[in-house]
Amino acid sequence: MAETVFSKILRGELPCHKIYEDERVLAFLDISPLSPGHTLVIPKEPAETLDQLSDESAAALGRVLPRICRAVLKATGATAYNVLENNGALAHQAVQHVHFHVIPKPDETRGLGIRWPTGKLDGDAAGLAARIAAGL
Repeated sequence: MAETVFSKILRGELPCHKIYEDERVLAFLDISPLSPGHTLVIPKEPAETLDQLSDESAAALGRVLPRICRAVLKATGATAYNVLENNGALAHQAVQHVHFHVIPKPDETRGLGIRWPTGKLDGDAAGLAARIAAGL
């Protein structure tokens, strides 16, 4: 895996405003927040995308994400938020290390704005579902 800013943060070479840390996970404030409290949650395991992450690190992230969301909401007073995780440059991943954004949405102008151009489930949906299931 390529060297990233998160690698440097994990090694202590770059500072961060740490929110949480255990043996598998680190959470800290985003230096370019979309709203106050915007938090990044990363695995300590080096993996560029979520599909490359071990089950153990994925489970550790899953255990801690709800706790971090609750803490961010309490600290900011927001009642809505987004959890965002991008995989690959085409999907807008800027740092090539798995990371989740917890982004408070305190009002209509701050936080994450999303355009969601929906399509229709068509073609061989049953076949697609079966192929995905077979990959598990």
